[in-house]
Amino acid sequence: MKKVLNRYSHPLRGITYALCNDKSYRSQVYLVGAVVAGIFVYFDPLEPWEILFVLLAYALILITELQNSALEAALDRMPPGRHNDIGRSKDMAAGAVLTAGVFLLLVIGVLIVSRI
Repeated sequence: MKKVLNRYSHPLRGITYALCNDKSYRSQVYLVGAVVAGIFVYFDPLEPWEILFVLLAYALILITELQNSALEAALDRMPPGRHNDIGRSKDMAAGAVLTAGVFLLLVIGVLIVSRI
């Protein structure tokens, strides 16, 4: 049992670190979290599948932001000197966050259109 609990301590420590130290992740948690809360209030009641899509979109944003932040932190530790591939890698990771955000907007759009 101790082994199992120890396995979860590492990811929880990572999420806690991101919440306390990473402005981008924290802003995604709070700002997008407020949007998601607003969806639940504005579109009340939601069907179970709609709830799942909204929560999936929110989770995708948080997951990609964690990965983006982790990648940026690692790449920022590379030896001095700018390298084009590092910049492109960071841009692609940021693009993943943007793609997840667009998915949330798509979900919101479908919710709006389905109620018109």
